[in-house]
Amino acid sequence: MERLAPDLSQMVRTPLHDSHVTALRRAGSERRYGAGEIVMDVGEPMDRFIYLVDGEIELMDPYTRERKGKFSLGPTQFVGEIAFLSGGVSSLPMRAAQDSLCIEVERETMLRLMSEIPEMSDIIITVFAARRRRQVEDSDTSLKLIGADVDRNIRKIVDFAARNKIPYQTHDLGTPEAKAEAEACSVDLARPLVVFGANRVIEEPTPAKLAEMLGLGIQVDHDEVVDVLIVGGGPAGVAAAVYAGAEGLSALVVEDVAVGGQAGTSSRIENYMGFPTGISGADLVWRGEVQAMKFGTRFAMPCRVTGLERKEDGLFCATLDNGVEVCARAVVVATGVQYRRLPLDRLEELEGAGIYYAATELEARYCRDTEVVIVGGGNSAGQAAMHLCRTAKHVHLLVRGPSLAASMSDYLLSRLEADPSITIHYHTQLKELRGEEALEQVVIRDGASGMDWELNAKAVFVMVGAAPNTEWLSGLVDLDDKGFVCTGEPIGAPSAYETSTPGIFAVGDVRAASVKRVASAVGEGSVVISKVWEHVNG
Repeated sequence: MERLAPDLSQMVRTPLHDSHVTALRRAGSERRYGAGEIVMDVGEPMDRFIYLVDGEIELMDPYTRERKGKFSLGPTQFVGEIAFLSGGVSSLPMRAAQDSLCIEVERETMLRLMSEIPEMSDIIITVFAARRRRQVEDSDTSLKLIGADVDRNIRKIVDFAARNKIPYQTHDLGTPEAKAEAEACSVDLARPLVVFGANRVIEEPTPAKLAEMLGLGIQVDHDEVVDVLIVGGGPAGVAAAVYAGAEGLSALVVEDVAVGGQAGTSSRIENYMGFPTGISGADLVWRGEVQAMKFGTRFAMPCRVTGLERKEDGLFCATLDNGVEVCARAVVVATGVQYRRLPLDRLEELEGAGIYYAATELEARYCRDTEVVIVGGGNSAGQAAMHLCRTAKHVHLLVRGPSLAASMSDYLLSRLEADPSITIHYHTQLKELRGEEALEQVVIRDGASGMDWELNAKAVFVMVGAAPNTEWLSGLVDLDDKGFVCTGEPIGAPSAYETSTPGIFAVGDVRAASVKRVASAVGEGSVVISKVWEHVNG
């Protein structure tokens, strides 16, 4: 299956061409670092591109401050990873192992240079992405999350970090690693923790606080007006972000959970053109995010738009859940849909403690050697079953109707039926959830016989129904009777993706009559930008 970056060997050494180095010299300035001098420390903004002309820069252990293994950079290599594109912060410290000469270019200047020299940009982004992949896969970072096994708030942060490809380490409370972190930070040994760097404790941690610390939060000047505000970071929103940046529009993507949206929770997409061995939804959209950032599009998360207003001068101003106001000349609605909550007692109470709405590698860890229940009959439910059966004791797929033929791709249904670790239960539905602090057992109703049966299960995945995220539109656009955004000819709009309000466009699953597929969402997000450009520059 395709991964989020190419062969890791590219991380080690892919030199820039001589002409690229000449361009760096013109745009930047030389700087010398003495042996032992810090080049970039944990939490320091990646505000400059650092190219090593001579000497050696070594990676440091953030806790002992000693050299970390054999990781070092030599002449013709450069410092940094993919967070450089978004203006994030460094997660690992680096220092000069010997007297070193570097060329440093300010970040904004470097981004402009990369846009002008695509060959240089390709090399830098390939190396940066590969470094991020290594960090994610090796948990090589200064971010430690302790207590996800007992604390839902920590588990939410783990979920946020995992879905956004933020490298982290996690330790259960009470383990030697957790105790060592607590002692280093001089805090209670039995306390869940979020630690960044050697001993920086994030008090009352939330995904939003983590994002702000890492430079992922909203970064908009008070009086700034962007050309287009893209609300939603799923396939449609990210595709719009790529094309907006490529067309020279200033664009901001606001996402309330993680880039990837509902598609980002899909463990394996096999029918997306160009990926014959399949690719996870998260990796697919992450590639798009990197591509969009290359063109200058900014991302802010986790931020939710709570209201939208059209000013007298025609500008659209969105209010975010943190109180920040963002104004734009055009808006692309790409908020997609979310799975509906089942009408069951204690459902919300057990969310994150046995009730889940995504089946990524993270959730798979919580399902090891236990019975797992999936409620739903679409492709997402089928992909989740195939993914979870590798770690779960057994997977039970509950389907309300008599067949999956109309709702699931044939190739996927065939695999489910052939896998002995998966059982499809037709004419069934979830009736009751049992457990104290976490889910322990479920009661299932067999609709054909009218009988109930019990199953000791510690994980239920709800993947049924689709509710559009449109409450924040504040009545500015026409919706259909299910809450989906109406566009195009049926409402007299001049283009297929324009809403009843000029300047507001809708793409992807949130749009009425759209085809609920990743490929079509990407297509709509790509095409809509031509009309956005006409509106902004008309």
